[in-house]
Amino acid sequence: MRATMHITVLGAGIAGLTTAWYLVRDGHAVEVVERNSGVALEASFANGAQLSYSYVAPLAGPSVLPKVPPWLLRRDAPLRFYPAFDTRQWRWLLEFVLACRRGTSELTTQRLLSLSFYSRALMHRFVSEEDIDFGYARTGKLVLYSAQADFDGARRLLDFQRSLGCEQDALDRAQCVALEPMLGDSRSLLGRRIVGGIRTVSEEVGDCYRFSRGLEEKLRAQGVVFHLGSHVTGLETRGGRITAVNTATGSLPTDLCVMTLGAQSPVLSRTLGFRLPIYPLKGYSLTLPPRPEGASLGISITDATRKVVYAPLADASKISLRVAGMADISGYSNRIDPVRVKQLFLEAERAFPAATDYAPGPDAMQPWTGLRPATPKGMPILGASPFPNLFLNCGHGALGWTLALGSARILADLIKGATPEIALAGFTLPR
Repeated sequence: MRATMHITVLGAGIAGLTTAWYLVRDGHAVEVVERNSGVALEASFANGAQLSYSYVAPLAGPSVLPKVPPWLLRRDAPLRFYPAFDTRQWRWLLEFVLACRRGTSELTTQRLLSLSFYSRALMHRFVSEEDIDFGYARTGKLVLYSAQADFDGARRLLDFQRSLGCEQDALDRAQCVALEPMLGDSRSLLGRRIVGGIRTVSEEVGDCYRFSRGLEEKLRAQGVVFHLGSHVTGLETRGGRITAVNTATGSLPTDLCVMTLGAQSPVLSRTLGFRLPIYPLKGYSLTLPPRPEGASLGISITDATRKVVYAPLADASKISLRVAGMADISGYSNRIDPVRVKQLFLEAERAFPAATDYAPGPDAMQPWTGLRPATPKGMPILGASPFPNLFLNCGHGALGWTLALGSARILADLIKGATPEIALAGFTLPR
């Protein structure tokens, strides 16, 4: 590759923006193409806000398969499946089932931890050098368990997690309540049913959308050109190379492209003749405004039984509460399901009744949905494609925010011909 090039980044979510950040710092001329009217308006907009560097174990694991049949029979299950006449969906599901083997899951966890710890180091460097207000805080994280068997299983994994560099310890119920007093509220259903939890002191939170907007401003100041409201209709090729990006508003010549289109990445890759094993998992979130006189969470919480996360987000003098969860295998629709929103609202109300005034109802809590671009194994796809000047940074699932900086730095290193800081085994496009 040439030392400096004209590079087009496809997509302005957190993956695309961080990729552009490192590319422009390496001296490239960068353009970003985004179909929405602004940056980070899809899966990056209102995600769970947890920078979950030590909790990267994939959804595909040996403990998941036994839970799937009862989940399918419950309307309020954390995972719901909507079957469709879509071979992409069924192929993804088959690959997901095969990835649930213990050895596969543990290897995936080990590889993801190397990327997440690298991302954490880059985030620490970023916040020490740059000034963006995005509610960033090292709150720590407490994963709560309501079933003794699940808690026992989590404790058995502690030694494995610690051997990989995680700072974690097991707490009984009383210790959990002492750590987060809002769990001691007699009205808290979550507080009453927990049997224990796993604490990770190093975990962090941050508002991905606010970070993205701040990064956009910095990128514009460094000469990055944004084509917002420009839908990519295809890529022109000649001699086995990408020569231009076609959009609804015109053609953009380019030396090299990076695909960071999230759940839409496999849609574009099919037009180029190759498959990306990515399928959308729809998630939901609410953002609860604080009570003027109320307390706020002091630590990030994950309800492991109900698969719901709670992250306190500081903005000026107030701390809101981001509540997120659910995984719907339901295709590419962005429609907000009011039943799922109501369910998430009730989860929050029952878990932390003092966190906000729930009287206005879920519609007043900024309901949102996003499509997580998930691979069956839970590994993002980083690096080369069948085209020598098309690179991939996609398939991060629920970990796009956590893994963003590390993934982007790896892409920039590969493009300039440098060896990445971590091994890429398992992260490249399956052949």
